[in-house]
Amino acid sequence: MIGKTGKVGLTSAAVALVCAVTVLTAPGAAYASSYANPAKPAPTPTPTPTASGDQDLEKVREELDRLYHEAAVATDEYNAAEEKADEQSAEIVELARRIVKGQEKLDDLKERVGAAARAQYRSGGLPPEAQLMLSDDPRLFLDGASRVREGAQATKGLLAELTRTQEDLQSYAKDASTQWQRLEANRKAKAAAKKKIKSRIAEAEKLEAKLEKEELERLLELEQETAYQNQAAWLSSGILKEIDGKASPRGKKAVKYATAQIGKPYEWGAEGPKTYDCSGLTSQAWAAAGRGIPRTSQEQWKQLPHIDIRDMRPGDLIIYHDDASHVGMYIGDGAIVHAPRPGRTVTIAGAGSMAILGVVRPDK
Repeated sequence: MIGKTGKVGLTSAAVALVCAVTVLTAPGAAYASSYANPAKPAPTPTPTPTASGDQDLEKVREELDRLYHEAAVATDEYNAAEEKADEQSAEIVELARRIVKGQEKLDDLKERVGAAARAQYRSGGLPPEAQLMLSDDPRLFLDGASRVREGAQATKGLLAELTRTQEDLQSYAKDASTQWQRLEANRKAKAAAKKKIKSRIAEAEKLEAKLEKEELERLLELEQETAYQNQAAWLSSGILKEIDGKASPRGKKAVKYATAQIGKPYEWGAEGPKTYDCSGLTSQAWAAAGRGIPRTSQEQWKQLPHIDIRDMRPGDLIIYHDDASHVGMYIGDGAIVHAPRPGRTVTIAGAGSMAILGVVRPDK
């Protein structure tokens, strides 16, 4: 159980599952994230008698992995397009506000320039030299000439400001047009990604629907066996002995949030509070901890500081697969909490149960 080594204490809702994670800390222990008795290692699933049946199911498992992986990649594309569209919509709204404000300013400047022109017209528009020749009192002329110069300078300033305002309005309109084009492009990308997600998930569900109940149960066992083998290989390197980082205050809050979501269904594109996808869970957990991070696993990998896996601490994010298409949150003791895929729920798993690309730290 996560305790005196500086690891984060989890919420009461996750205690039973956390107990199960203790079996992950020994390379020879069997992996099963749902095994709730910390006193004994989880039993390794017993293969069915028919090897040919297992071979067929293994092919099914590999095909499901491929389909769900492609769905995960498309989900990242969908989430990225959605995030960009939201940003562009906000920028368009801001540009519209600037255009309205600029138009009001332009109207006011035009009125003031017009008033200045009318005043000059009423004064006859005579140059100072002519007014001096017609004036009987040079002192009155000098006062008038000074006012004329001030008025001319003010009018010149108004005209310059009017020109700048017109240029600003043209720039805002051009920017708004560009943002609309980008928004439309992202809407198309979002629609294409959504279509691909639904297609891959539908293929996977169709494939699973062909299996009998016993085959589905055995398929789940094969998934667990694969995860166990990967986790055991990761632990056999002795890596866990080198990982003893303590969670930061924000890291503790992020872990608390993420583990409180255990048992909630996976749903692509979801950010809670009832359903999550993998990066929706991690981004919302860190938002709850007071730290905004990118929405997608790929952007989390690109933008957040990378750290060595030996320096990993609870709250850090482990990015999986070469294309950074999956993410889980490290919670200590060689385990992560993550939202796996469609048809599964937020759960605890071995940190090494999938191919690790690297680790990032949101609060570095």
